[in-house]
Amino acid sequence: MPTHTTGHFTYANWEERAITAEEASPKLAHACVTNTFVGGIEAADTTCEYTIVYATDETGTYTGMEVLAGRLDGRKGTFVVEERGGFDAEGTVRCTFEVVPGTGTEELTGLRGTGSFTVKRGEPAIAYTFDYTLG
Repeated sequence: MPTHTTGHFTYANWEERAITAEEASPKLAHACVTNTFVGGIEAADTTCEYTIVYATDETGTYTGMEVLAGRLDGRKGTFVVEERGGFDAEGTVRCTFEVVPGTGTEELTGLRGTGSFTVKRGEPAIAYTFDYTLG
């Protein structure tokens, strides 16, 4: 039976650069982001890399990898999540994420899990849910 945990995260840094020409459509971009998680996941200064496809200036999809080092419900270790999401013209960002198999370390060895978040662009704290097993 999976364990369910929740919390929120904030981002402290968002560095984005275009990969295709600025006037290209669709446009491809790369973003390097630093997040801080609190709640079930406790991880400061995470490393997150996104590849973003802008279908328009306000809509698109993204994929990313994020390294979380800290604690999960009190258990120390590091793990990586793969993220997939999208954003719409109303400013809503939706994302699902999954633990990359084999990336759990220390007390998180064998970690498997999935999570999600939905946020309106510009909100300072982003609530997440995460369901996981340790094996």
